[in-house]
Amino acid sequence: MFKQILVPVDLNEQGFSDKAVELAVWHAKQSNATIHLLNVLPGIHMSMVSSYFPKDAARKMKQDAQHQLNLFAEKYIPDEIIHHMYISEGKAWTTILEQASRIGADLIIMPSHQRSKLDKVMLGSVASKVVENSPINVLVLKPQAH
Repeated sequence: MFKQILVPVDLNEQGFSDKAVELAVWHAKQSNATIHLLNVLPGIHMSMVSSYFPKDAARKMKQDAQHQLNLFAEKYIPDEIIHHMYISEGKAWTTILEQASRIGADLIIMPSHQRSKLDKVMLGSVASKVVENSPINVLVLKPQAH
């Protein structure tokens, strides 16, 4: 049974992360696990990038993301489930693995984008990088055909 479940949440895509959180909630109910929601912001504090943004833009982005993540958690995680929320910055897949390590996660549940073969070759998906490099189990939800 899993005790610490990390669910990376993409707040920019409606209906993308909800299935992963629903599955995490099911697992949490079975084994009294804790859910950890993580939203990764692009690293706008990097010196090259930050010069393009007003001084307080990063702080406002983080506050906005925190607010959205709170609303997301209220909607998808029942009150009886223990959960924590984190906003981090950086490259998505490395930030996910760093957070998993930091919280002692024993499972990562994440959705996979539907990408063309060319996209996969050119970009590599976040989910595939996490699966390749994770020392713990990763459950990847495939996109549902409509």
